[in-house]
Amino acid sequence: MEINKQDQMNLAFSKAHEMVQNAEDIKIYSHIDCDGITAGAILSSMLDNLEKDHEVEFVTLDKIDGLELENELTIFSDLGSGQNVDKLGNGSSNVLILDHHPPLRPMVFDNHVSGKFLELNCHYYGIDGSHDVSGGGMSYLLAHTFGFDDLSWLGVLSAVGDMQNSMSGKLVGLNKEILAASIQSKLIATNNDLSIYGRQTRPIFVALSYFGDVKLPITNSRTECIHMLNKLDIPTKNGKRARVLCDLTQEEKGKIFSELVRMLSKEVPQRYIKHVPKLVAGESYDFLGERKYSPLRDASEFSTAVNACSRHKHPEIALNVLKGDRGLALDEMDQLALEHRRYLAQKMEWVTEENRIISLDNLQYFDGSEIKSEVIGTVAGMILSYGDWRKPIIGFTPVGEDSEGIKVSLRCSRLLAYDGIHFGNIIRKVAAKVGGNGGGHSVACGAYIPEENMDKFLNVFDEYLTGKI
Repeated sequence: MEINKQDQMNLAFSKAHEMVQNAEDIKIYSHIDCDGITAGAILSSMLDNLEKDHEVEFVTLDKIDGLELENELTIFSDLGSGQNVDKLGNGSSNVLILDHHPPLRPMVFDNHVSGKFLELNCHYYGIDGSHDVSGGGMSYLLAHTFGFDDLSWLGVLSAVGDMQNSMSGKLVGLNKEILAASIQSKLIATNNDLSIYGRQTRPIFVALSYFGDVKLPITNSRTECIHMLNKLDIPTKNGKRARVLCDLTQEEKGKIFSELVRMLSKEVPQRYIKHVPKLVAGESYDFLGERKYSPLRDASEFSTAVNACSRHKHPEIALNVLKGDRGLALDEMDQLALEHRRYLAQKMEWVTEENRIISLDNLQYFDGSEIKSEVIGTVAGMILSYGDWRKPIIGFTPVGEDSEGIKVSLRCSRLLAYDGIHFGNIIRKVAAKVGGNGGGHSVACGAYIPEENMDKFLNVFDEYLTGKI
């Protein structure tokens, strides 16, 4: 009798459960971004609860080929499916992959029943790894087999950190099921809210000034934001304290929503108007165990704090916070987040004041050679509001001291993705044509290419987009 995909996945998780249950010496390798760090935290918390000896190491994709697998069980989370991890080691280590990226290998169902190598990838079961489940989500589903549903909030954080809600404004697929478990456990509250970053920490007039999918009169202008709020009769202060988005009433949020929709509808071509509400509003996720006005209260802000640790090469600090440390580790995370914001502000100023954005027919780019490769994508996303929202923006910078080549990061308005353009797929094809590799999401993606082929990459990319945007 043929086994359906849901039963196949359940059987695979049952086998993964057994592999963990039978192992006493476990090593976790996880990706060094918010999704990967959170996935590592889920697995580490699970193994703590099971009293299993284990170690967690966060790695970039280019380091995987050099790994030596020496532990009884090696778990790869949020990576492994796109790399030749089946060729690593001497065969003494059992290998478990929990990933949501497109896999290199076809599913071998026999491995779900016996053998030393088990790859659990959502794509094998007809589940989209871009929107339906994150790497952390796959790790949580394993923890769920042990009954650790209190880790479900981390699955939600992973999905938000991986921008899985960016297109629809809400979590869908398996992510929605993980969210439901979190809500049922009273770990998360969700609301329909304005899609404006900084719900817990940024004064509302500051948060509005960063609204950047489409350039508006209020974009990058706090004065214009205050003027807009005054016109809408929305106070910017409670006494001496500046009001943040979570302080606003639903009526006040409704006024801002209507005004932003009106402003956006004047700025975009007719075909995009139906998508405008999705740019302005979406689900918000509050972690109920965190205090109000803390950056850890809101999923988007928490994910940024985790990424700040990653970008500054201290993922272990984020790991400790995710596992419950609200003392020294949280202080260190706050300090890294502050340094991160300062660094980004400096580099934004460097790009904008020197007019470093160069426009081609179908894209725009800037040479970010003085920007760390770890944050070039973040800067590109922030710079988008200073350029032409109708074109994707590309930033590039040397990979780093240990490696040769150029790191390329692309960001674009979500409106382009609503047109059906998937820049992650495009950048993968273009990078391959110039001797590199790449991939990612529809609105945020990247590539690594040889330095000498940068001009060719830009020209091929620009030509490829002719007639598509």
